[in-house]
Amino acid sequence: MYGLIIQRYPRRLAKMQIQGNQATQKPSSGPDAPLTQERSAVPKSRMDTFALLYERNQTRLWIRAMTVTNALHANDSSNGSSASPAPKRLLLVSVPRTASNLLLKILNIAKQPHLLTNPRNGYFFYPAFSAAAQDGTLAKEPGNWSTEEKQRYKANLQRCLNELEDYSTRAQNENKVMFAKEHAFWIFNPAAQHKMTTGEEYPEFFEEMRVDIADSYGPTRSYSKSNETCLSDQYLRSWQMAFIIRHPALAWPSMYRAMKKLAAQGFIDEDGVKGSSLSNMSFRWTRLLYDWCLEQPDVPTPPPVVDAHDLIHSPEIVLQFCDHTGLDKECLQFEWCGNDYKKSQSWAAPDEVANAAELDMHLRAASIMLSTLEASKGIVKDKAPEKIDIAAEAAKWKVEFGEQIAGLVEKAVWDSMPDYEYLKARRLTV
Repeated sequence: MYGLIIQRYPRRLAKMQIQGNQATQKPSSGPDAPLTQERSAVPKSRMDTFALLYERNQTRLWIRAMTVTNALHANDSSNGSSASPAPKRLLLVSVPRTASNLLLKILNIAKQPHLLTNPRNGYFFYPAFSAAAQDGTLAKEPGNWSTEEKQRYKANLQRCLNELEDYSTRAQNENKVMFAKEHAFWIFNPAAQHKMTTGEEYPEFFEEMRVDIADSYGPTRSYSKSNETCLSDQYLRSWQMAFIIRHPALAWPSMYRAMKKLAAQGFIDEDGVKGSSLSNMSFRWTRLLYDWCLEQPDVPTPPPVVDAHDLIHSPEIVLQFCDHTGLDKECLQFEWCGNDYKKSQSWAAPDEVANAAELDMHLRAASIMLSTLEASKGIVKDKAPEKIDIAAEAAKWKVEFGEQIAGLVEKAVWDSMPDYEYLKARRLTV
């Protein structure tokens, strides 16, 4: 395919070649098969080769050499095995400021030929969360929600789910993989979020916030102890999940900065900045979903976890992500034009908002959240320092945010470290 000569990273390449050979020995069908698209005849034994020379020349990142050849396994009838359909829906679970949009940029998600998603890079539950954040509902204790507020929030969740299901039906009809990307707390029950911060439980409210699931997912609706989302176990099992994480000392202050910019644009008020930021500065929801996946009998291997540090400093990790998810490696990109079409321009469709002013607000919010990526022409390494000293970073936050906010951010960082380290220990590695 690509006739480039590998000149650098011989040890890394050798390791990846060994892993590639091992991967070809795994079953290409049945319960151990990864989510993948059916393809026409492909040679069944072909060595994966990859070389990425990734250097910084003053302020410019450039790619010198890359080869991507993949042993795409096809379930050939000649091997005598029977195919077992894999999930054709992929859910990337993220948290704000974890470089999830960078991952999608490298994956070239909109150009993946056998994948379908929406214009918001796979966010479907964003409208429900943003509406509740704007009107202050999420800042209230569940016991203080009015009947109207509960009905409105659940109705918004249901609309988001219905849109997702419409896209899924379309993907199925087009024989494509359905892709979604959600921040974990968007799909978790507000009662669970309140319980995490206060210890108070609202069992009736918990049940009220569970959305209606179509009968096609089975006659029963169960919610295991580790499932504190608004979605049933049966529904969640219909998705293959993947996760992305980032060191809290980098993610959480970045999140607070973004929330401050949103407040300046009138998207949320100052109380919302503090409340929304601090309640979302957690990997607890990510870990709960990860552990839920491990409990499922029909999940043959742990779901893939990508750390933003690896994504930035060892971007070839994306090849392993593709191996786990069945995404097309030939679509990958590590450089892009900084002046191309900006994803934030299509973040909200006109028919999704009440008026032009609201549409403009959503577009400005998206522009803030995507500003670093949209201004880049490749991977920006200084966004992920090699070493992180939390105490040293906290001293900087005091100057930037003031004593009170800096203290809250630092506490959130330390509180998040056990869940982050747990997930980091299970991440994909080169």
